[in-house]
Amino acid sequence: MKVRLSEITTGTFIGPQAEKIKVAELAEDFLREYRINERKSIDDATARWNLHLEPFFGARKAIDVSSDLISRYVDQRQHEGAKNATINREVAALKRMFRLGQQSTPAKVLRMPHFPHLRENNVRKGFLEDSQYRKLVEGQELWFRTIVECGRTYGWRISELLSMKVKQVDLMQRVIRLDPGTTKNNDGREVFMTDALYLLLGACVEGKGAEDAVFTRPNGIPVRTLRDAWEKACTAAGVGQFICVDCATPVQTGAPCQKCSGKRTKYTGLIFHDLRRTAARNLRRAGISETVIMKIGGWRTRSVFERYAIVSRGDIVDAMQKLQINQQESQISHEIGHAAQADQIDATPKSVN
Repeated sequence: MKVRLSEITTGTFIGPQAEKIKVAELAEDFLREYRINERKSIDDATARWNLHLEPFFGARKAIDVSSDLISRYVDQRQHEGAKNATINREVAALKRMFRLGQQSTPAKVLRMPHFPHLRENNVRKGFLEDSQYRKLVEGQELWFRTIVECGRTYGWRISELLSMKVKQVDLMQRVIRLDPGTTKNNDGREVFMTDALYLLLGACVEGKGAEDAVFTRPNGIPVRTLRDAWEKACTAAGVGQFICVDCATPVQTGAPCQKCSGKRTKYTGLIFHDLRRTAARNLRRAGISETVIMKIGGWRTRSVFERYAIVSRGDIVDAMQKLQINQQESQISHEIGHAAQADQIDATPKSVN
């Protein structure tokens, strides 16, 4: 009894119900919260739990989850080859489970362990340069060219583009609208069309009804995924390739590896999401303020935007060229000023004694 009273006084008392709660029950509450709030990442959250978190934590009691145990999980995932960013998302999901348990009535979690956050060094840095863009869309179908042009102009996500309906394209006002609830952050967006997109989108929606999909294949079927067409186009344009899963040797599409005869391949290279980074850079180069760029692309916080507004090698080269020109102009100005000063001295009347 004295021990219990001491625990109550110090705030370390854990009731009999909380002592029995397993992490699996916290996960149920976590996924239910995702479903209730219709979070678009429900599939990702479910996969993180089923594939990785549940095998390690599922059968454990919540009170037994310590910072040391979480560190052991992180160590295991790193040995399995998971990247730091992936592990961070998994640990963040676990932390959210415990936070919801702490907020429930009665509380299912009374003590929060420390959840580490690893340094992420696998941030993508890809850009689509103008010369690469021309090769990428050359000979491609209308829907593909238009989607790529939208991606590199506005930085919109592929899910936002593929869900667009004709009613969202206003050719009279030359405006494209993304309705609230259809974007990742649920905020609506409205942008004006460039001349190129006005022509491309006009061709895409011609003859269609308001509720029809903007992007359809030649047979009229809405485009549901970009993956196969994207990887094929990128490979042809030289901005992507397929490699052997077993030995990482570049391979031809559909052909076995010539080095190890392996048949499993994976795509590496430019991905559609790199167009989001390309758009951020191009808009910034055009002198558009970061606040407006964030609004166009749907970046809600500056910290997230900064991950996309990466300076490319070309930006650095341009900066050095501008600096060189500025230095040369300054040197010329200095020399002209010095010469003018000398001329002024020479032109000063000499006093005659």
